[in-house]
Amino acid sequence: MNPRLVILDVVARPLYVVILLASLVVLLRGHNEPGGGFIAGLVAVSASVLWALAHGPAAAEARLPFRSPLILSAVGVALGAIAGLPALLLGDAFLTHLWGAIPLGFTEIEVSTVLVFDVGVYLCVWGALAGYALSLLEADLEAPAKDSPEARR
Repeated sequence: MNPRLVILDVVARPLYVVILLASLVVLLRGHNEPGGGFIAGLVAVSASVLWALAHGPAAAEARLPFRSPLILSAVGVALGAIAGLPALLLGDAFLTHLWGAIPLGFTEIEVSTVLVFDVGVYLCVWGALAGYALSLLEADLEAPAKDSPEARR
């Protein structure tokens, strides 16, 4: 039996959203500074762990993008690799980052391959570490309690 705390059930939904939004802020703010994608991925993992503690590991896995930690990590690795391809096409070294701007008339949006790489790191860290944490929580739920008759055998 896994007891659920009512307060955790109540606060998990808004906190999950707030933590994921904070991870996106860290991702977008940090992509021009060291660690943006990695730290943002760790923050996203904390949202998944919160959801798992409140609703169970299976429910947390179902809320992940692509509903699978493995696929989420694989997409992240693929994005990281894709970020290096434009430089190769232009004759530069792999992962030489490129910057540009998309003019919108009244303003312009700055874009770079650095952001694509950081999004890849973000997804890879989120998928890999959330998958690991959810597996540990699942194993803990399946283990018999220390004082149960099954554990004494």
